[in-house]
Amino acid sequence: MSPLAFAAPTSTEITKEQRSGEETVIIESVSPKATAKSKQGDDKLPDYQAEFAAVPFAFSSESLSTAFGGAGVLKHAGQIQSSILGIGVYSTNNSWVSYLRFNDYQIPSIDQWLFSIETYQARFQEGVYYVPQQAGALGENERTITLGDESYTKFHARYILPIGRGSQGTVRSLGRARGDISWNPLESGVTSLKFSPFSQSRELEGFEFLPEEAKGLALELDWDNRDNGKNSSQGGQTSFKVTRDFGSGSRNSWTTWEFEQSAFVSIDSNEWFGQQILAFNFYLADTPTWTSGSEDDLHQPPSFAGISLGGFERLRGYTSKRYTGRSAVLYSAEYRVQPRWQPLQEWPVFNLYDVPWWQWVAFAEAGQVSDDFNASALHEDLKWSAGFGARFEVESIVVRAELAFSAESNQFWIMVNQPF
Repeated sequence: MSPLAFAAPTSTEITKEQRSGEETVIIESVSPKATAKSKQGDDKLPDYQAEFAAVPFAFSSESLSTAFGGAGVLKHAGQIQSSILGIGVYSTNNSWVSYLRFNDYQIPSIDQWLFSIETYQARFQEGVYYVPQQAGALGENERTITLGDESYTKFHARYILPIGRGSQGTVRSLGRARGDISWNPLESGVTSLKFSPFSQSRELEGFEFLPEEAKGLALELDWDNRDNGKNSSQGGQTSFKVTRDFGSGSRNSWTTWEFEQSAFVSIDSNEWFGQQILAFNFYLADTPTWTSGSEDDLHQPPSFAGISLGGFERLRGYTSKRYTGRSAVLYSAEYRVQPRWQPLQEWPVFNLYDVPWWQWVAFAEAGQVSDDFNASALHEDLKWSAGFGARFEVESIVVRAELAFSAESNQFWIMVNQPF
């Protein structure tokens, strides 16, 4: 889950999703064809010590004005695969953001399970939102600047199936793959099932008629068949997620599903670049309950919890959640190169951290959001986005900075983790 993202000039956002295969630490590499052990404890894991790293930062954006903050991560936080990430931001217009995540903890004697919890709280005095101007309004939402209070808390229980690399134990499944990648989940990759109860809210001043709360459960089936979640050069990742809010007396029930497929192709290296990768991603989502119920009582999710495009992961040339609706499709392609020239460890500030590699990226995206789920509606007047950026591995975390362009706006993003 990319926990942090800053955008200029239009917005500052904290992510609400992370694909389940993202690595936070590197465990000893394992071969997908190695002999399975009957218990994870039979495999001796490397010795480890907790490591802490922190970085201060300052930036300016429309939502926050001038802001100051810091991020800190504790790696191997009690267990070799676990980590704790905290972020805090305060701005000159009295806005603030906080985020805390406890990641990938294991309960003794409960094999194949990993547990995480994350919480986010924020207040934007001049938040940028795209919302309807009156209750029940249809059509394209209008850009609004208003006071916004946002929060969410999510608990993740992830079961690693004992097949492929998962047969080597839950902890070892988080490491890099070694050996050939095959397209048989029984032999290759990590297959997991994740249960995520969540509570999410957003309150906007002057828009009290909008839904303000979502509570429910997300269920995700994921096959991570990449060779390296931080810097993939082969394989791919497949995920299918269903999210359900069961409703209450104050809110309607609703259901969404999302399918995502990525693939990575390695190109021969040359004297300039030690690695060249073509990366592709396809995203398709729908809200099957969209037309259920009466005209004034439809089973649709709040815009902040439903299907959307725009932001630091999907359609990056637009502000976060620029387009919302019933369904969405997105096609993404990236050209990633890792130059042989790597001076970062000699530069000021960078030399304070472990930066084993950096990467230059060019990307293009095309997608659409529609209130109908059919191929014609989803491919009519496709929105596009393109841009370039640089990415670094800093203390085992991928940091990326990107400039994205679109027909409507330009966005500069700083965030963590690869987009796919």
